[in-house]
Amino acid sequence: MHHTKTGRKLTDLILEIFRANGAIINAGNALVKDLGLTSARWQVLGALTEGPATVSDIARHMGLSRQNVQRIANQLIKDGFIDTRDNPAHRRAKLCSLSPSGRKAMDEITTRQIAWANEFSKGMELEEMTVAASKIRSIREKLTNDHEVSE
Repeated sequence: MHHTKTGRKLTDLILEIFRANGAIINAGNALVKDLGLTSARWQVLGALTEGPATVSDIARHMGLSRQNVQRIANQLIKDGFIDTRDNPAHRRAKLCSLSPSGRKAMDEITTRQIAWANEFSKGMELEEMTVAASKIRSIREKLTNDHEVSE
């Protein structure tokens, strides 16, 4: 069996997304390393900037496995970046929220990320980035919808 032309291009695009994801993770790790964080830890903290959430909520929102988010959240709790409290909606699933240290870290990360993004994006075309983001979003949504249908 062979790819169609569009099937081959989609495969090429997905491979580039994988490679870009690795490079983005490495850049993020470098950006927050001195704060005692990684890109994965930053991602979990970032999910809590909108307010308290359960580990399952974070995993679902970020498209990650609940077990991986739980492992990261446990470490962030231990390191004082996340506080937990009882969840009135669920007896066992605690609500996680940013601790004062977590909020301070996210404020610093936001400042750094804005400066990095502004510098890194110099010379890039706004319209091209808008189209690329739209195409990647479309792929993610189709994959998510197809996955939900097959479950």
